[in-house]
Amino acid sequence: MKKWQISRRRMLQGLGASIALPFLEAMGNPLLSNPLAKSPVRTAFLFMPNGVHPDMWTPKEYGSNFALTRQLEPLRKLQKDISVLGNLMNHNSIFQGADGHYAKSASLLTCMPIRQTVGDNISSGGISIDQLIASKLGQNNLFPSLEYGLDKITTGVDINVGFTRLYGSVISWKNDRQPMSKEIDPKLAFDRLFKSFVPGAKKQEDPWKKSVLDVVMEDAKSLQKNLGRADQDKLSEYMESIRSVEMRIGNEAKKEKFAKNITLDIKKELVRLNKNVESYQEMYSGVDITEKTRLMLDIMVLAFWSDASRVSTFMFGNSVSNRSFSFLDGVKGNHHNISHHMNKAELMEEYAKITTWHVSQYAYFLQKLKNIKEGDRNLLDQSMVIFASDLRDGNRHAPRDLPVLFAGKGGGKIKQGQNLDFGKETPLANLYLTMLHTLGINMGQFGDSNSTLKALQI
Repeated sequence: MKKWQISRRRMLQGLGASIALPFLEAMGNPLLSNPLAKSPVRTAFLFMPNGVHPDMWTPKEYGSNFALTRQLEPLRKLQKDISVLGNLMNHNSIFQGADGHYAKSASLLTCMPIRQTVGDNISSGGISIDQLIASKLGQNNLFPSLEYGLDKITTGVDINVGFTRLYGSVISWKNDRQPMSKEIDPKLAFDRLFKSFVPGAKKQEDPWKKSVLDVVMEDAKSLQKNLGRADQDKLSEYMESIRSVEMRIGNEAKKEKFAKNITLDIKKELVRLNKNVESYQEMYSGVDITEKTRLMLDIMVLAFWSDASRVSTFMFGNSVSNRSFSFLDGVKGNHHNISHHMNKAELMEEYAKITTWHVSQYAYFLQKLKNIKEGDRNLLDQSMVIFASDLRDGNRHAPRDLPVLFAGKGGGKIKQGQNLDFGKETPLANLYLTMLHTLGINMGQFGDSNSTLKALQI
C-alpha cells in the first residue's frame, strides 16, 4: 500500500467501540479509471406475512411501460429501480396437510420442504439463500449476515396444524437444523454493529453510556487530516447519519420507558386528552410501529454503507402475525384476522391499507440506499433487495403467483423497471439462482430451480 492509501478494512477505534468506514477514495487506486468498479454488491430480503390483496397487486401492463397498482403506489419515485415479478411459486412450500403458513414461511428462502414437527427435530430442508451468500462472500465482513425483525421468536406448538411456531419466526437458516436468531430491538441492533464490550473498563469510562461517535472521535479526527476533501465530506456525512440514528433510538427508549410507567391516574388523563385511547391495552396493542421499523431499516442501511455486512434479512412480522394496525386510518383489527377477509369489502379495504403500509417501508429503505452515492452509482445500484410474502392471498393461503418485488441493479448486472410474468408456477428458486450468478456464485442449482430469470439479466 502507498502512504496515501488506507485499508478497506480500516475502522475507527475507541475505548470499547469500533465503526466500520464507508468506501472512501483513499481506499482505491488512483491509477485505475474507476477505483470503485469492484464495489461490493449487497443483498437484502424483506418478508411480509399474511399475503396481499390479490386484485390490487399486479399491474395490468407488462414490460417497462406499466402503471403501479394501489398497493404499489408508494414506489412511484422508484419505479425504474424495481421490478414486479409475476407467477413465481415456491413449490416445496405446499404441505400435504392442514398447514396454511408455517411450511411456506420457513421455506421461503430455502425453497425446500420442511419437516412437520412439534418438537426440536426441526428441518428447513436446507440452507437459506441469504446464508449461502454469506458463507460464500461475507466471511471478511464484520458480520457475514444480519438478521432483523419486529417480533420476537415464538416457541410452542400451533395445535391447529401441529407445527412448532418456530417455523413462523425465522426465514434465515444456516443449515436445515439451525435457524438464525434475529434482533428486534433497534438499540441492541445498533450497539451490536458499533459498540463492543471491554472487560474491566472503569464505570466512568463505560463506553455504553456515551455516543459511539464520541468514543471514536479522536481517531476520526486523526484520519480526516489525511483524507482528501471529498472523503472528508463523505466521512462527515456518514458520521452524521450514525448520530441521527443514535438520537432517534434514544427517543424511542424514552417513549418505551414512559409507557411502562403509566399509572391509573395518568391513564385517566390520557383518555381525557385523547379520546381514541380507551384503555392502556388498546393503546399498547395498536401502537404505531413505523418509527421502530424505520430505525431497523436505517441500521441495515448503515451496515451496507459501512460494509459491516453485505447480507441482511428483515421480517416485518412473524408468520400468522396478529399485529394490530389500528394506527392506520380506516384499519380496526389485526393483520392475520383481516387477511382472512372472506371477500368482505370492508375487510379487503383494510387488508389493502396494511399492505400499502408495508410497501411504503420498503420504498423508504430503497430511497435511503439510493440517496447514498458510491462512485458514479448509488448504494441501491450496488444492491439487490427482495420484498416478498409467502402467500398470495391470506384468505386462501394461496402459494401461487407470490407477491415479489425486486429492486437494485446488482452492480449493473440487473435490468429493472419492469412488470414481468414468468409463466405459470415458475420456481421462486429461479430468482435466487439469478442472484447467485449475479454475485459470481455460479452454482448449477438452488432449491428446486431449473434456470435463471433471463429477463432480469443484462
